Amino acid sequence: MADRSSDEGSIPDEAWEKFLRDSESGAGRDVPKEPSARARLVAQRLREQDARGEAPAGWRTGPASQELNGRKARRKKAWTVVGVVAAIAVGVVALKPSLLPGDPFGTGESDVAASPLPAETAAPTGAPAEAPPQTPTLDAPFAGSPALRWADGEAGIVLPRATAVGGASKARVEEALKLTRKLLVAANLDPKVLRGERPEAALGVLDPKQPELVDDLNTSLRSPSEKHDPLRMFSRFDPDEVRLVGDVVKTRGRITFEKGKHNGVAVHADYTFVYPVVRADGSTEVTRTIVRRALDVELSDPAHYNATPGRLVVVKYNEEAGNSSCDVHDGYLHPNFPSDAPTSAPPSGPTTDPYDRSKELGADGWEDCGTVSRV
Repeated sequence: MADRSSDEGSIPDEAWEKFLRDSESGAGRDVPKEPSARARLVAQRLREQDARGEAPAGWRTGPASQELNGRKARRKKAWTVVGVVAAIAVGVVALKPSLLPGDPFGTGESDVAASPLPAETAAPTGAPAEAPPQTPTLDAPFAGSPALRWADGEAGIVLPRATAVGGASKARVEEALKLTRKLLVAANLDPKVLRGERPEAALGVLDPKQPELVDDLNTSLRSPSEKHDPLRMFSRFDPDEVRLVGDVVKTRGRITFEKGKHNGVAVHADYTFVYPVVRADGSTEVTRTIVRRALDVELSDPAHYNATPGRLVVVKYNEEAGNSSCDVHDGYLHPNFPSDAPTSAPPSGPTTDPYDRSKELGADGWEDCGTVSRV
């Protein structure tokens, strides 16, 4: 093997200095084939320049060290991004724990809350399935109730598409449907009415030329009794006894229409309202009262009948209330709480499901003052 130190003239000193400087910036990749003696000589010269402060900056580090530092910086940046994403995810879950599957923190909410039921267009074939057992709270008053997936308040009263029927035009049908909706909202969802105040808006929809009904309703509001009970038309709670939890009442039902008997439009409404309440004394125990109403009204033709334009004639109305004392006739709903001690003889009627909308109203014996299977 020949001695490579004898080839001193093969690579100039400037080339070696350029190589070492290029190593600092990563530009030089191919190591020149120079005898080790020349390499040591150039390195010695650079060290002497370094001692005098004249050597190129970073000539000792070389590309390997820079690449290593670059990889470390990239890894640090990547972990920083991951950390930020994780922090955002934790914050979102903290604000709404129900986003986690299975409600692991027991918040009382569930994933079904984000998937409301479609509007009811026909009578269901059976009662809704049992919801997972959960205790309702101030933050989740509908936990454990099928009504969790029902619409909120007025949004649950969806009107069908109006079409002309009999001698009534499409416009007349639309008017009848809107008046029926206004009556349902004013009688069952108005916060003032729910607090026991006089239902002026609801009474304003009714035809004053139906004096027997109007007089009976006014009597029931003024002097409620078993015979004259305002609860047959209006949902009312005693504000000294209970208050609503939040401002949401769950609503589900349907409205249909057909040709009326008085050359007008006959409308049938069947709706269930679910009211979450707590005692007015500051207790946090939540319960629910469920009210179902069936209402038949007609918008008569004032050109042929003694009727007031823009007012409804009530043909028939009926109601059933689940989880409310049926032996008190003071014009208010009186919810029963799980912690209540029995104050009277056990109910004599059958046990019924207040969420079952598959049966006709009154067909399952609610009027016999029974008990409810769930609230």
